Amino acid sequence: MEYRTLGQSGCSVSTLALGTMTFGSETDQEGSFAQLDAFLAAGGTLVDTADVYSGGISEEIIGRWFADRPADVTESVVLATKGRFPTQAEPNGVGLSRRHLTSALDASLRRLGRDSVDLYQVHAWDPHTPVAETLDTLDGFIRSGKIRYYGLSNFTGWQVQKTVATADARLLARPATLQPQYNLLVREIEWEIVPSCLDAGLGLLPWSPLGGGWLTGKYQRDQRPEGATRLGENPDRGVESYNRRSPQQRTWDVIDAVQKVADARGTSMAQIALSWVTDRPAVTSTILGARTTEQLADNLGAAGLHLTAEETAALDAASDPAPADYPYGGPGVEQRSRNITGGR
Repeated sequence: MEYRTLGQSGCSVSTLALGTMTFGSETDQEGSFAQLDAFLAAGGTLVDTADVYSGGISEEIIGRWFADRPADVTESVVLATKGRFPTQAEPNGVGLSRRHLTSALDASLRRLGRDSVDLYQVHAWDPHTPVAETLDTLDGFIRSGKIRYYGLSNFTGWQVQKTVATADARLLARPATLQPQYNLLVREIEWEIVPSCLDAGLGLLPWSPLGGGWLTGKYQRDQRPEGATRLGENPDRGVESYNRRSPQQRTWDVIDAVQKVADARGTSMAQIALSWVTDRPAVTSTILGARTTEQLADNLGAAGLHLTAEETAALDAASDPAPADYPYGGPGVEQRSRNITGGR
């Protein structure tokens, strides 16, 4: 396993993180404990959860795992959770207000059985709460010792910039990370979000790096999946993604490119897809989301795996979302640039 700092902080974390959204839903407590044990045995340190994962059960399982393991086994864990979405059936039971975040963090700490967490992430933008109120609250959590760093999740480029600018203007702690969806099939964050994070020094923690299973090779052209997949076992699980992606030629071009690299390497497609995203600019740690220890073991095979420049270029070309219109690229931008520079 390799390690990188959490954004511009001094905290080191493993380049692969264990996501726990399946804990308490698709993975029972025994399986969850096994995943946590296997992850630490492989040198993993960053464990990511959220208060809404399985209605809080994910945090409870992690708390029971901490209580069941010796402190010298768990001391390397860098623990991250999130708050923002509804946790109480009342008007203030949602959002990034001081009231809700304080209540949500206290509830997370109780479920986790911890006095503090290393990284507390706001799960999404809240248009109803002033950014200053949210940042004052998070800075207060740091000062009180309840959290060590804070991060953002599912923010757009302008939201990242506004958050950082507000923190600087108020002399408050800056966010350390951003957790976005990012994989070979979802690269649009490279247009503005990645540049914003690079400019502000935020580390990326990509979620869904395997595109909901598409990049593992489990889906085939003109063959609806059956069994052994989330969609096959439960037709309601992932059917929207399947119906949206399967007709797209780009989807199959990407899958073919990943398969070609994997075959040449003698590795799984999942490991190739994980290696690609882990080595993208600004990425600190890629979040793995496995249902079983077998899936996790295969994913952990990506630790320390680095693609060649030629392999990366082939995957980049197959997965390029190719924005054709202003302001991101295409002939219109090139012509405008020539007009502005007088043809130079």
